[in-house]
Amino acid sequence: MKTKPTRRTALLALLLLGALSATVALAAPLKVFAGSASKPPLEELAALYEKQTGVKVEVTLGGSGTMLSQMIMTKVGDVYLPGSDDFLDKAEEKGAVAKGPRHVVAYLVPAIGVQKGNPKGIKSLQDLAQPGLRVGIGAPKAVCLGDIALELLAQTRLSGKVTPNIVTHANSCEQVGALLRMKQVDAILGWDVFAKWAPDDIAIVQLPPELRKYRYIPAAVTKYAADPKAAQRFVDFLCSATGKAVFKKHGYTVTVPKGKLKHPAKGKR
Repeated sequence: MKTKPTRRTALLALLLLGALSATVALAAPLKVFAGSASKPPLEELAALYEKQTGVKVEVTLGGSGTMLSQMIMTKVGDVYLPGSDDFLDKAEEKGAVAKGPRHVVAYLVPAIGVQKGNPKGIKSLQDLAQPGLRVGIGAPKAVCLGDIALELLAQTRLSGKVTPNIVTHANSCEQVGALLRMKQVDAILGWDVFAKWAPDDIAIVQLPPELRKYRYIPAAVTKYAADPKAAQRFVDFLCSATGKAVFKKHGYTVTVPKGKLKHPAKGKR
């Protein structure tokens, strides 16, 4: 004989429902602000993390400086993943992240990007001064590649010769690479991994060893994190064997490269 639910049973059901709702509420989406230099692997890892843990990861991509300014202005953001370590320096200086051991996700190296087949025959930074050549770089102060481009030109004393050929400043690393894919420029100062992003459109001309200074992509929990422990778990996931395998699959270097690091990751893990 079936019995009707008692008032006590109904009360227990309501309590269980409330507990489940609270659990769901605690698993709030993680908000990640990232330089677009890490776009392909980061988007894949965000989806994988959600699949494995049930925690949604909302990724906002753009210029590293723009992302930092947006976090500071809105006081929103759990994890900061700039495209280069120098922007983590700025985040620490501005108090957006705490100083301490750095979590390194992957390494990048600046290079000259050209259209597939290198129709302009570009072999060096000096060649970017060719009359009529169209050069694209990232927007300085907003995009890590913009600052790196100016630094390289100043170091080689080519600023005065190459600057007249710079026809556009892209607002993110992704857009720097897109300049070549859309044939809006003949050459860019970008990351070597861009050739992996678009192998049918982009070829890489490596810089000489003395200019080949690696940068690294760091990940850090911000001071605005709603749940710092949850944010740290995602940072640890990015730096795990799984995270590094995904970055490696997309053409990134995930072990300390042979060469000079522009900013050594002291206390890194």
